[in-house]
Amino acid sequence: MASGDGSLTAPSRLLVALEQRAVAELAGSVILSPLLRLARFGDGGPVLVLPGFSASDVSTAPLRWALNAKGYDARGWSLGRNIGPTPEIIGGLVERLDELADEHGRQVRLVGWSLGGIYARHLSRVAPDRVRQVVSLGSPFRMQAGDRSTVSRLVEGLAHRYDRHYHDHLGGSEHQRGALPVPSTAIYTKTDGIVPWEACIEHLSPTSESIEVRGSHTGLGHNASAVFAVLDRLGQPLHRWQPFRAPRLLRQLYPRAEHAAAVSGFAG
Repeated sequence: MASGDGSLTAPSRLLVALEQRAVAELAGSVILSPLLRLARFGDGGPVLVLPGFSASDVSTAPLRWALNAKGYDARGWSLGRNIGPTPEIIGGLVERLDELADEHGRQVRLVGWSLGGIYARHLSRVAPDRVRQVVSLGSPFRMQAGDRSTVSRLVEGLAHRYDRHYHDHLGGSEHQRGALPVPSTAIYTKTDGIVPWEACIEHLSPTSESIEVRGSHTGLGHNASAVFAVLDRLGQPLHRWQPFRAPRLLRQLYPRAEHAAAVSGFAG
């Protein structure tokens, strides 16, 4: 939600409280897991899955399990807890991307949750030849100076540990940039209790899109509709990217797209 000066405010206390739904979403993902059979199978290619702020590879285990079950080689980032863009994390990300690309001899698909999606977008801009596509989950890559999330104070308290070159490179300018140099999908929820959902929307372009799902921010990594969308997006043939269309059986899981007006405000 925007404040009077146009900046985005942190989600309401009600939405923060509703983040507890993540537990129910995990249970629901088990119940709805048979629906994932409708998703495309993978091609054995590498997928690097990046966790959100304050999280580790433990948080992305259910998503990686679903990806591996569909035929991908999904890996965690192996960099411990994500406390923000420290020099160790930024350097480790590039090394991890290079390792996977060299091991498989092919481009790597990147899936990033929250802050992890911001890292994924950064990697695709600095190494587009090594990245096949990017999928972000509740990643507030459109946040600008003055915008707030429910973890803004915590991030600010750790800022002295961050890589200044990375921060200056990103510099709050992502909202002014055009689409990524690789196909990209931004998955978001309007009931996000951690970051303002308006900051999680992608530019519309021939190879980029936004997909709205119902759920919480902290449940996006195992939310059945989000996981299905990730699988569908990653399963597209190389150089034949098409916008997301949910199977008729699952269309009720995806609210009608209402982000065009918001996206137009970010047009570069």
